[in-house]
Amino acid sequence: MDRFKEMQVFVRVAERKSFTLAAEDLLIPRPTITNLIKRLEQRLGTRLLERTTRQVNVTHDGEVYYKRCISLLSDLEEMEHVFSSASTRGILRVNLQGTLAMHFVMPFLDDFLTLYPDIMMHVAEDDRIIDLVKEGIDCVLRAGELKDSSLIAKRIAQIEQVTVASPKYIGFYGKPNSIADIHQHRVVGYSLVDVSKTSTLDFTIGKEIVEVNLPTLITVAGADLYTGAAKAGLGIIQVPKYRIAKELETGALIELLQETPPPKMPVSILYPQNKHLSTRTRVFIEWLAKQFEKHAI
Repeated sequence: MDRFKEMQVFVRVAERKSFTLAAEDLLIPRPTITNLIKRLEQRLGTRLLERTTRQVNVTHDGEVYYKRCISLLSDLEEMEHVFSSASTRGILRVNLQGTLAMHFVMPFLDDFLTLYPDIMMHVAEDDRIIDLVKEGIDCVLRAGELKDSSLIAKRIAQIEQVTVASPKYIGFYGKPNSIADIHQHRVVGYSLVDVSKTSTLDFTIGKEIVEVNLPTLITVAGADLYTGAAKAGLGIIQVPKYRIAKELETGALIELLQETPPPKMPVSILYPQNKHLSTRTRVFIEWLAKQFEKHAI
């Protein structure tokens, strides 16, 4: 096995903190990986990994070697991407925000797999913040403003949003005609972690964004629940327009305050800063960006 392959194996073990998980990711038998790491440590004359019954940790020398491996592998991947027209191959693990995936990714994913038939995809759906390196994820697709500076974020779209409520809600609370009126209303809260007594709606006035805090009857932790609560008359919501196009068409939800819409929602692809970007990850990111250029509202 060549030394670049040894580096790839070592990096995967170090990131996954497990010989077994690294073996599953790389489709290499676990004993092969164990023997490879032993030979690597013998050749270098130092211990790179500390093994325990539960976890594998990187030693000080292993951390130094890991950083050099990341740099060298990144340069190699970039050079091969520039000069080689050979198809990419291997397992690509991605984590996608659910509604974005269903509207903009899954209907067209067969095109990507036709272009790259040697890529095997593992796709998971999530809204939560995840540890990409620990969980072995190559990249994630998320909507909204991002706060995690440990990840590289590539913004690929700006999605139109609307403020809406159901006829049932409007019949009970009335229809707000201005931001001043909105203070008399309540919203459906959305949170993956904390449940608060108030929630924020954002409105665009000229070039400024105005935040309005309103009380909530219910806080949810899912996109479908968020829309469902609004349809049930439990409060006002602000949501990407593509997600409720049918409800707007049928009248199940009614758009409010059209003159002062919510700011557009950013959509981004994220991947780790200190990890070399594989060719299969790079081509998927490029393909994903093109899908949003074609289909995002």
